[in-house]
Amino acid sequence: MSLEPIEPERALELYIADRENNVSQATIYSHRSRLGHFIRWCNDEAEITNLNDLSGRQLHEFRIWRRMEGDLSPATEKTQMDTLRVFVKWLESIDAVEQDLHTKVLSPTLSGDDNIRDEMLDSDRAEQILTYLEKYEYASRPHVVLTLMWHTMMRVGEIHALDCDDYDSVNQSLQVVHRPESGTTLKNQKKGERFVALSDEVCEILDDWMENNRPAVADSNGRNALISTPEGRAHTTTLRGDCYRYTRPCVVTRECPHGRNLDECEANSYDSASECPSTVNPHALRRGGITHALQEGWPMKAVGDRANVSEKVLSMHYDSRTEEEKMEQRREYLDDL
Repeated sequence: MSLEPIEPERALELYIADRENNVSQATIYSHRSRLGHFIRWCNDEAEITNLNDLSGRQLHEFRIWRRMEGDLSPATEKTQMDTLRVFVKWLESIDAVEQDLHTKVLSPTLSGDDNIRDEMLDSDRAEQILTYLEKYEYASRPHVVLTLMWHTMMRVGEIHALDCDDYDSVNQSLQVVHRPESGTTLKNQKKGERFVALSDEVCEILDDWMENNRPAVADSNGRNALISTPEGRAHTTTLRGDCYRYTRPCVVTRECPHGRNLDECEANSYDSASECPSTVNPHALRRGGITHALQEGWPMKAVGDRANVSEKVLSMHYDSRTEEEKMEQRREYLDDL
């Protein structure tokens, strides 16, 4: 087989272009982010300018470098290496690397609690943040975004995909719809479609957002996004940024739990909020909202249907209740025995 030379950056762009019609935008974002570390390693560490030269030993060196450079948990390391394996297998299909090279991409085997993500925004912090936003930035975009993340347990891509017409103020609900033909996809595609009930409080915030603060602009497909910016539909990066910025403790308390000077902190700028050690990503809000609902006694199936996640995955990855909390919630059924 004759290999055709290709630069790492060009390979990634071709890979992303090939995958765009087959997977959700959330998956595209994740793959580009994870593989970005590999491209950076090729350029800055290994000085690889042609992927034809990529070897099994270099793939192992990258794994060690990424583990040390990113201080990764076993679960995160596995996710990143599994994505790299998919990428390398695709490279084989375009004659960019030697055949079967993907079999040399190793990732850790997880056992026990290694496969359980533990980052979560607890209910006390969530209430503190939402109370702050209600008082000082009521019905602003960040207020709406974080409220939806917490109360509806939606993925960030689902919030990105919502249109104004998906909100029913009378019936107090949101309809989540997969629309790949006009630029928005859901992680689980058609299976991710559903109606989500809203409380009086959330509806009031949405009504005030749409009436007073929402930029009245359409997106590039002529759709009126529920969460918009002056440029159109709010990008998922914008939604993540809202989450990072307002989950920094100093925003609410004006104090830093890490002893930093707020005026000099590197995470104090608009674009660097994710550098704060205490900030969390949207998934942590979703996970916190799910756990809070379970702690409040919601049935597992009701939470799973609302959050669009199977009960098996819900139990393994999202249910952060202690065994004692689960026991106490089961206690209410004793009278029925």
